[in-house]
Amino acid sequence: MASNKAVISLTTGLEDTERVTIAFLVAVGAAESGRPTLMFLTKEAVRLAVEGVAIGTACAGCPPISELLSRYQAAGGGFLVCPICVNSKGLQASPLIDGAAIGGTIPMWEWIGNDGATTFSY
Repeated sequence: MASNKAVISLTTGLEDTERVTIAFLVAVGAAESGRPTLMFLTKEAVRLAVEGVAIGTACAGCPPISELLSRYQAAGGGFLVCPICVNSKGLQASPLIDGAAIGGTIPMWEWIGNDGATTFSY
């Protein structure tokens, strides 16, 4: 039987709030639909896993990023935060949001397992 897991890979941070909003909308939809969902944060997106950073509204009519984050967490969604990116940005001592863990590609593949996952990349 095919897996119903979802992995959303996000490389962009608040420098492109529209892309962040779309990635979170996809993640919220998956998590609120009951799919085990993981956001893999790399590059500038790792900053979104730091307490108090995921804020802002991308456009008129768009939900605030903080609201999408809260909905995603409430639905049980998790975050895997690239350790290389965290180190390169000097964020090692920064407190992370609930549901976030430092981990790279091996933990991501372990989470996916043998059944695979539907993936999205932003």
